[in-house]
Amino acid sequence: MALKFVIFAVILFAVPILSYKPVVLIHGVMTGSSSMEMIKLRIEEQHPGTIVYNVNRFESWSSLESMWHQVLEIGMDIANISASHPEGINLIGYSQGGLIARGIVETFPNVSVSTFISLSSPQAGQYGAGFLHLVFPGLVKDTVWQLFYSKVGQHTSVGNYWNDPYHQKLYETYSVYLPYINNELPSAKSDDFKANLLKLKRLVLIGGPDDQVITPWQSSQFGYYNGNETVIEMREQDIYKEDRIGLRTLDKSGRLHIVTVPGVNHFSWHMNVSIVDDCLLPYLD
Repeated sequence: MALKFVIFAVILFAVPILSYKPVVLIHGVMTGSSSMEMIKLRIEEQHPGTIVYNVNRFESWSSLESMWHQVLEIGMDIANISASHPEGINLIGYSQGGLIARGIVETFPNVSVSTFISLSSPQAGQYGAGFLHLVFPGLVKDTVWQLFYSKVGQHTSVGNYWNDPYHQKLYETYSVYLPYINNELPSAKSDDFKANLLKLKRLVLIGGPDDQVITPWQSSQFGYYNGNETVIEMREQDIYKEDRIGLRTLDKSGRLHIVTVPGVNHFSWHMNVSIVDDCLLPYLD
């Protein structure tokens, strides 16, 4: 009897226990950690035992502080979290939070991210009245470059990734964030940005044609306007063809996942249980 118990115990403990890496959530602009609670609770419900960290920095109006400031402050927090989980973490950023998250991945070599999920984030930039009017209702898309492409305008997060296809020279001259993390402009960190992104096990880019806020919606998957507002898809963009940040390498190695979901408004991505179940959970390891 004792021998049977020993054999049973050996078999029982030899079976691997399914466990998932901790998840860090980063909220969008003009919101806070409470907006990400549904995702947190759903992950905990469907993946019992998973630790979920819901970032509560830069909420509401403070989410308009400059992108580099947010990347460095939140990045330090995530670096501390990562140090406690040497097996790696999963990172999910919604809307502006996805662009902050990528900045952290590219900037912090000591943050070990397995899967990074960008949920409806303006990865190639933003040029749309819908998004603009969320935070600056009195400004006009066609003329807001006069503010954003100035030293004053670059103190705002939105100004840091406003990408006006008609004023590219000014964008390159004044924008202190997006053209650098996209390696459109060279910097001392260019090689590091690419090398750090290439450490990912997988990069998941989620967006859809009915978003109505991210403009163009393909920006969520690194597609963007050319000089006459025709959308050029990611694989036809220089950032991909020249492999500036490693997108092509990730793609060719099967680590880049493009997820397009129709019928989802921008304000529903992080509130939709089906999106969590179908588009987030399957990529969490």
